[in-house]
Amino acid sequence: MKKQVNVESGPQPLRERILHAAMETFMEHGYVEASTLKIATRAQVSKRELYALFGNKQAMLSACIADRAGRMQFPSLLPPPSSREELAAMLSRLGATALREVSHPAVMAVFRLAIVEAQRAPEVAVTLEAARQSIRTVVRDILVEAQSAGLIGAGDPSDMGNRYLALLWGDLMVSILLRIREAPGAAEIDRRVRKAAEDFLSLYPEPKSPARPRRQSRG
Repeated sequence: MKKQVNVESGPQPLRERILHAAMETFMEHGYVEASTLKIATRAQVSKRELYALFGNKQAMLSACIADRAGRMQFPSLLPPPSSREELAAMLSRLGATALREVSHPAVMAVFRLAIVEAQRAPEVAVTLEAARQSIRTVVRDILVEAQSAGLIGAGDPSDMGNRYLALLWGDLMVSILLRIREAPGAAEIDRRVRKAAEDFLSLYPEPKSPARPRRQSRG
């Protein structure tokens, strides 16, 4: 009879302990050199227990990235905005979550890992890009609803969403990746999301209503 793995073993749940050890090992040794044996040793588990939860090393990295992405808590279905003020508020809430979570040191470490391992392990970048796509998808869906409600003019919602995210981030991510500066605090995040929403709505004004034909006077 096959013995079941105790996923609640130790002071932390087993899965959480393995992922924490995996992330530390990836950061210390790089993705290619981070063997499953090193991860299992750091997590204080057997390789059998490790493989029972994760089929391979890439699955562990994917789980690490998905764990951080899940903390963004972007709702899959949002009520359509009913005004431009409401649209700005929705973009600001999503923008604040993205800035806070993506600039987290653990997430920045994954970005650096993807850059370093781009040649030897391109699957790291592919996994990370899939997580980033979730942010762009939510922004795009909001803008689709805004267009349907007549709040912004015609255009490609994906391109619009990318423009909003560019306004939101500026060169912040590069500066953090280069360790030139730290992650933004609450005050800076608030300032950035308000300015990004304001600039975005300036770029995409509300469509003008078609002019009504004048009635001809009867002489």
